[in-house]
Amino acid sequence: MNAFAAPPFRYRSIWISDIHLGTRGCNAALLLDFLRSTDSDYLYLVGDIIDFWRLRKAWYWRQDHNDVIQKILRKARKGTRVIYIPGNHDEWFRDMTPRRFGRVAVLREATHTMLDGRRFLVMHGDHFDGVVKYAKWLAYIGDNAYQMALNLNTWFNLVRRRLGFSYWSLSAYLKHKVKNAVEHICNFEKALADEARRRNLQGVICGHIHTAEIRQLDGIVYCNDGDWVESCTALVEHLDGRLEILHWAERGRAGPSVQLQPEAEPFRMDTADTKSVSAERECVS
Repeated sequence: MNAFAAPPFRYRSIWISDIHLGTRGCNAALLLDFLRSTDSDYLYLVGDIIDFWRLRKAWYWRQDHNDVIQKILRKARKGTRVIYIPGNHDEWFRDMTPRRFGRVAVLREATHTMLDGRRFLVMHGDHFDGVVKYAKWLAYIGDNAYQMALNLNTWFNLVRRRLGFSYWSLSAYLKHKVKNAVEHICNFEKALADEARRRNLQGVICGHIHTAEIRQLDGIVYCNDGDWVESCTALVEHLDGRLEILHWAERGRAGPSVQLQPEAEPFRMDTADTKSVSAERECVS
């Protein structure tokens, strides 16, 4: 270990999702750098951590994919509260919820209480995706087309690196230029915000659509932590309660901090809520 390495960035909570370990599109090296460079009280894994859809078709598992798993387990052993919420690509784990694997809690969903007292629903979000919910066969077709775009993205960035350029997601750029994709994202965001409102919560945190975002939707704070196959993003709650999207491919270990405030006006509490993961109590024997 480098004795002169900078200390990790410290956060109260971190949310990451859509890592898709087991695929060629997974940016495991960047994620491993992120995990080594950060520390937190809470670490949420918000679904699609391992891509069993792709692994069933062809086995692909690099050493850095294994290193990501080991690093997460090491964080749990050292005291980070790790909460794993499976998604549609790792839905096999949903049949095991609620359960603990060592120090990792596995839940279908959770409720996180922010430092300022606001309560946020945490779920992967695929149940609110009409394609996944009502036409799963179409989701598999879409997954194959998306995988082709990711493969193109991998080769595109290989050329960029050899030319001395940094990572840039071609697939994400193309997705945001397609009108139907933009409309799908808007419908998804509204459905999640409506669900949080129905439960009398102040916000929702999800993944699934690979589009990082913090925005207010009719009084509900909608947060999406993004992914690690295109944008390489994470959602963090700072020690003072601020929410921010970290773009790790742009920022890197030594990059500047870009602060992004939630649009909802926060209120402060003198002390942090000590039951920040209320749903996790289901796993305690």
